[in-house]
Formats: sequence, C-alpha cells, structure tokens
Amino acid sequence: MVDTRNTRESEDTPGFRPLLGELDLHLVAEGRHWQLADCLGAHVTTIDGRSGVRFAVWAPNAQRVAVVGDFNSWDGRRNPMNLRRECGVWEVFVPGVVPGNRYKFEIIARDGTLLPLKADPLARQTEMPPATASVVTEPAAFEWTDEAWMAERGQRQQPDSPMSIYEVHFGSWVEGDGEHSTWAGTGKRLIEYATSMGFTHLELLPITEHPFGGSWGYQPLGMYAPSARYGTPADFARFVDDCHKAGLAVILDWVPAHFPSDLHGLADFDGTALYEHADPKQGFHPDWNTLIYNMGRNEVRNFLLCSALEWVKRYHVDGLRVDAVASMLYLDYSREPGQWTPNRYGGRENLEAVDFLQQLNTIVPEHSPGAIMIAEESTAWPGVTASRDAGGLGFQYKWNMGWMHDTLRYMQYEPIHRRFHHHDMTFAMVYAYSERFVLPLSHDEVVHGKGSLLGKMPGDRWQRFANLRAYFCFMFGHPGKKLLFMGAELAQAPEWNHDSQLDWAALDDAHHAGVQRLVRDLNTVYRATPALYGSDTDPQGFAWIIGDDQQNSVFAFLRKHGDACVLVVSNMTPVPRSDYRIGVPVAGRWVELINTDADLYGGVNMGNGGAAATSDDPMHGHDQSLTLVLPPLATLILAPEGFQS
Repeated sequence: MVDTRNTRESEDTPGFRPLLGELDLHLVAEGRHWQLADCLGAHVTTIDGRSGVRFAVWAPNAQRVAVVGDFNSWDGRRNPMNLRRECGVWEVFVPGVVPGNRYKFEIIARDGTLLPLKADPLARQTEMPPATASVVTEPAAFEWTDEAWMAERGQRQQPDSPMSIYEVHFGSWVEGDGEHSTWAGTGKRLIEYATSMGFTHLELLPITEHPFGGSWGYQPLGMYAPSARYGTPADFARFVDDCHKAGLAVILDWVPAHFPSDLHGLADFDGTALYEHADPKQGFHPDWNTLIYNMGRNEVRNFLLCSALEWVKRYHVDGLRVDAVASMLYLDYSREPGQWTPNRYGGRENLEAVDFLQQLNTIVPEHSPGAIMIAEESTAWPGVTASRDAGGLGFQYKWNMGWMHDTLRYMQYEPIHRRFHHHDMTFAMVYAYSERFVLPLSHDEVVHGKGSLLGKMPGDRWQRFANLRAYFCFMFGHPGKKLLFMGAELAQAPEWNHDSQLDWAALDDAHHAGVQRLVRDLNTVYRATPALYGSDTDPQGFAWIIGDDQQNSVFAFLRKHGDACVLVVSNMTPVPRSDYRIGVPVAGRWVELINTDADLYGGVNMGNGGAAATSDDPMHGHDQSLTLVLPPLATLILAPEGFQS
C-alpha cells in the first residue's frame, strides 16, 4: 500500500486539479505510453489563463513529493505535488515558471526519510555538469528542413548500401569553442571534415546527459536530454539537421544496460529500488559499479523504450547503437557461481532483457521508419540480427567483435610469425553470413593501455605505417560495413585521451597525412564500387582465390555484385612478391583502384604501373590469370577495366 500521509488531494485550483487525462494514466500504469516524455517531466502550458509549467514524476512508493527550483527558493513546502494513485504519478502546475528555470524533486520515502533531491528522469534539458539540476526546456519544436532525407533514409541504410562510419567522441575530436566543444561551432567543422573524408555516417559516443565525463557518456542518467556540455537541445537538433543537409547519417550510442548510482539520479528513486533490481545479483554490475535496470517492470521498460523513440523521432537520429548487449543477455555476465540468479528455467539467459530487446527492435521501426538498430554484442548469441518472428533479437546490424579481435591480433605479430596465425585473417568468413555485420575498429581498442592502432603495428617506423595502410585496405575489401574511431585516419601515435583533442599536428608529417589520404580514397572507392558493399550479406558476393598461402602470408579474394567484381590482394610481409600469379574470372586489363604502397600514401610506389593484363594461363579455377607484383606490407584492390559499377 502507498502511504498517503501528507498527500494533498485534488483541489479546484490550477495547482491541484487533475492535470493528466485518464488515458495517459492508464497507459503509464500499463507501461505502454509511447509519448511518455510528453506526459511526464516538465511542460510549459497555460491553465485558466495563467502560464506556467506542469510537472509530473513517477514515484509510486513515496510518502510525499514536491517540486523545488530556483522559482521557489528550492523550498519543498512551496509546491507539493498531488498523487494520482492509479499509476503512482505525482503532478502539479506551478504558475510563473518559464523555460530556463532549474528544478528537482524533493521526495520523502514511505518510511519518512527525506531523500537527496532528485533530477527529473524525463528532463529534456539539464544544467551544465557537474551541476545536476533539470531545466525547463523551450516548448517550441525545432523547424526541420530534412523532410526528403527522412523519407529516403531507410534506403540509405539497407544491407546492400554502403556504410562507412566515423565514430566520434564529440568533446575530444578537436579543441572546443572557448572552454567546450559545441554543436554550433565544433559540429560544423566535424560535418565538413567527415563529408570531405567520404564517410556516410557519424556515430557519436553517448551524448545523453551523464554526470562523469570520464565515462565518455557510457554512464548516463539523462536518457532524454542531450548533454549540456555541448549546447541546448535545439543546438543538437540543428546539428542533426545540418548533418542530413550534408548527406551524413547520425548514429547515437545508447545505453539501456545500466546506470550510475549518483544520489541525484535514478538509484533508490522514491526510497525503493524503483528503476533497478532490488536483488544485487541482478541489479548491480560488478564491472562498472553501476545499477542494472529492472527489465521485468513494465514502467521501466516503457521509460527506456520511449528514450529510444525520443532520439529517433524528436531528434531525427538515424540509428542507435545499443551498448553492452552481452551484459544484458546473460544473468551470469562477469559473475562467479553463486553470484547470479538463474531464470525460471534454470538457465543463464536473461529472458526479460531478451524480451525488452525484441520489443525495442519492433517499436523503433514502427514509430520511426528507416531508423536502424545496431548491437554491440560480443558473444555468439544466435540471431542477433534475425527477426523477432524467427526468434531473433531484431537488430539490423551487429558489431563483429570476433573479426576485430582476430585481425588485430594477427596484425600485431611480427611478419615472420604471421604464417603460423594465418587463420586469424580468414576465420571470420566461416561465420560472415550468420549475421549482418559492422567491422568495428572502435574507441575500445585504443584506450586503457592498449595503445593506438599505429602503436600496435610491429616493425620500424616505415613498416608500422605500411602495416596500418595494408590493414585498413583489407578491412574495406572484407564483407561487412565499416567503422573507424576518430584518430585512426590520422594514424595517431598516442592512444586516445578524452581530455585532449586528436593529434592533428601529426598531419604535418607525410606518413600521417598519407594514411589520412588513403582513408579518404578508400571511402571514395568503396562508395563508388557496389562490388565492395552490395552483397555484404550474400555468400555469392565473396570468393577466396588464395586463402591458404601461409608461407608467404598472402590473401586474395573476389568481391562480387551482379556482373561487377573486384580483386583484393594483401601481402602481409615486408618481402615484395614478383610474378605472383592469381586466377581471375574476367579476361583483359585490370586497373589498380587502390595500392596502399603508392607514394602519395607514404609507400615506395612499388606495384604494377597502375594496371595489369591477364594471360591465357588457367589458375585457381579460372581460364585466365594475372601476374602481379605484390608490394611489401601492402593491399591492392583491382577491377576489370570498364567494370560495371
């Protein structure tokens, strides 16, 4: 029973008359209110000719709730809230409150304990961290100009479309405008840069409001609010609109797996474990010292589902990359025996989280056609990108963590040892069509002492750059959408530090500038060549020509789409290979689209003079073959002259 002592009953005044309709309350109670942020939170309105703000918050187990802010001297006696018992929502209308006013909720638990002031879980704006108050936001909707983009974005993100993602931590991409990076200033530079580099998508590390900047946004509390660090909600909306004008799609990292235990946040919100599991075996994350959402509670699921909808609908975001999916799927994730509670069948699968993810991936496309969902899932959970009807989770794409780990491990071996680890570069093709994959070289690989991508490469300085160039080109040839974390395209030497900008000064060096130019050219060739992307999910779109030359550490494969094909050849040793014969399916002249050893990339310009012609010498099951020079530590992409694009 809810203790209603000190609860104000409805009165016929603007402050205490019922404000929310019966349908709203019914949907909130059932956990299926798909406009939750328009129902709860703070909303500018007019009642009986008096302008002000309607506040509403879900706190079903509280004894008393009041709204406090800079409009009432943060005095909880001034604006107590009224309880709507049917769903546990407290509401009040406060005349005179205007956009920009700061506020929190003063909550007394049912045992009489006065809790720390709580920020609004559904606030659409917050004050600048480390301050933690919620902010009444402007009611006027942003005027979008991307109607054509929104109508067509579904086609831009299909499995047969090119997708090259530039992953960015916005606050450390470049030194900010004044003290901080801003959507209005830094954002414009980022858009210009990403488009000039040929990327199709920007993926932003979480920009949902978060108290600790060192979490890079992965410990959020403001699931409905763009971080105040970079500007206002309208500034963020304008940034997305400008991205669309420039032809860039926007993906946000989104974190429904856990939340921090900061006192102003969701933890123990109304004096009970409201958002989190009460049982620490299910409600506490040992890796991150965070709390885990109670996915079995309809109201919590509704809160998270509507957060996702807020970004894809209100802000026109083109997709969400869901963080830490594996931690959600397994009850024993990072737990020892005895530290977790099995499901009702005695298994380790988190059935409530599975159901939530399936519902998430059903509701988002229903409410925002064309928006895509991407899973960061690091295990072999079956059917991550299969439909819900087929028993899958329903994501459009999954990060291929296996490909990333295997190939990075291979590239870190000294070339003389690579012949013993040849399978690291080929194994991903065993399962390449089990899911729809993104190949991620993400932020996680260049932090916490792991070093930069360049720093992982073996050999002397020239060899490190050559290795990195060869690896990037191998990646762009391999089936799967592409993702590079910022700084990779600069061949940045130090690992990423979120407290400082990228090492842009490195571009004064020809080798660093060469890698940047290579990435730009790879994006250009990739987007112009359907054979490199059009059949990413079709086994007929890939064929090994040479996958077993361990002795020379050479790999050669075809990418095909329709009548078009390209040949990708990598020599992962510093030894040039002359007269290396490779069978190909098309007779005639083959043109080098990319040679990572070209001098404009920092190489020594060894190769085939830009092209090679076939001879009538059968090889590898084809009637003709090419005799190539394979440069040291290099990858070539070749296509038949006049090939169909």
